[in-house]
Amino acid sequence: MKSSSGLHFIALDHVRALAAFMVVTWHFIHATNGYPVPFSYVPELFPLCLLDEGHTGVALFMTLSGYLFAKLVDGKSISFGAFIWNRVLRLLPLLVIVILITGIKTLLDGMSLSNYVHYIMQGILLPTLPNGGWSITVEFHYYIMLPMLLWMLSKSNRWILSIVALSIALRFFLHHDRGEIQSLAYWTIIGRIDQFALGMFVCQFRTHFAHCHKIALIAILTLMMVYWYFDIQGGFYNYPSYPSHSPFWIILPTIEGIAYAIGIAWYDNSFSFSTSGLSKFISLIGRYSYSIYLLHFFVVFAAAQFVNERIMSISNFYLACFWSLIFFLLMMIPGYISFRFVESPFLKLRKNYIKK
Repeated sequence: MKSSSGLHFIALDHVRALAAFMVVTWHFIHATNGYPVPFSYVPELFPLCLLDEGHTGVALFMTLSGYLFAKLVDGKSISFGAFIWNRVLRLLPLLVIVILITGIKTLLDGMSLSNYVHYIMQGILLPTLPNGGWSITVEFHYYIMLPMLLWMLSKSNRWILSIVALSIALRFFLHHDRGEIQSLAYWTIIGRIDQFALGMFVCQFRTHFAHCHKIALIAILTLMMVYWYFDIQGGFYNYPSYPSHSPFWIILPTIEGIAYAIGIAWYDNSFSFSTSGLSKFISLIGRYSYSIYLLHFFVVFAAAQFVNERIMSISNFYLACFWSLIFFLLMMIPGYISFRFVESPFLKLRKNYIKK
């Protein structure tokens, strides 16, 4: 979608759409208890492990954010106040509505509203906001760090890699101290900063990845093989339990960030995409992806249960993925309504935060 500067990168809308589909599929086929497809299942087609472990779509979102902001700024300075203002206008209106709806549901279910309000207040620092709102908390932690990261990029592209090295070292120390690092690596900036930073770093060399199909293929296939291994070992919840004590989570965020950053740079700079037809349709999904992401939580688990119990069994992974695609496409309807009447009015109030 168009930034406040008026720039529009249709390829990045395509990437948003893919990331949203991965996350929605993860929730549709597994829910939180391995229903209708058990968590123990591993696809025979190893590339599909990225759907079986579709939570990795969040890593794609994070890496894309780092890449996009580096591309928009492109060596210029920013007005930090205007930048934060734009981010608030972009993310907060729909998030507030989701928080209110979830609060009403909490009351109707007879649960404690005071506890719910406490969790919402904690969401400023901790991953406690509902409906995937925890990732918005992580995004805002990244926004606070953005001026420092941009300054590092202005001094030397390689400086930003020190952030990645330090985060790996921090996760190593915390794993040794706590006995597990999955909960921090997945849900907080401690694991996600790698992905933001690597997206920004690779963006500086994005033209070098244009038409480098072999490099992109190697990066993407490597990530698929890593996730195939990860899936075989038990995946997100069963490696061997949740939270996992495996040191694999020390490096997994970095592996995701490297592969996704290369893939994004390659896709963004290797092709010329049409603004009509299928390309436009996918870009519309990307435009509505934030609404789809926050709103699908309200219905995704019930939708999977309805299909499995009323239409046909979708305990088969491939059938479940097919139905998740149908569900995802249907989510474009509330996605459009939300974008049109909730998001768009506030987007008109944005300011140009990039200094000339």
